[in-house]
Amino acid sequence: MINGVIIKKLKKHEDDRGHLMEIFRDDESELKPKMSYISVTKPQVVRGPHEHVYQSDFFIFPGPGDFRVYLWDRRENSSTSGEYMTIEAGESNPCSVVVPPGVVHGYKCISEHSALTINLPDKLYKGENKEEEVDEIRWEEDENSPYKIS
Repeated sequence: MINGVIIKKLKKHEDDRGHLMEIFRDDESELKPKMSYISVTKPQVVRGPHEHVYQSDFFIFPGPGDFRVYLWDRRENSSTSGEYMTIEAGESNPCSVVVPPGVVHGYKCISEHSALTINLPDKLYKGENKEEEVDEIRWEEDENSPYKIS
């Protein structure tokens, strides 16, 4: 497990109407989301890898669809610096994953159909009124990147 990464199993509350999953509770997290978005990823498509200098991401993988999530700890002062991990998340394992700054992350849709994820980051994309630089180090654009998703 990478220090600071929080993985939480989501519990489905099912009845004859369908199901409900709590994805965020203010009383269970110190993370304070500033925005949210939904992303749909087509089969075998990769998003990332990239990292943030200041932002934490709070991904929710509720399904439909499944992902393989890749995480690398690049933080020099972390007790898990240099460590790498993968998890499968989504329909087969509904969970949330908090990714702190300095942890490279990306995911690949491993389903035969498109898959859904939600993110509740703790910083606004491009800051207030979208007037700031984007807080991302994009590793997928570097041919020599040590962070590969296949």
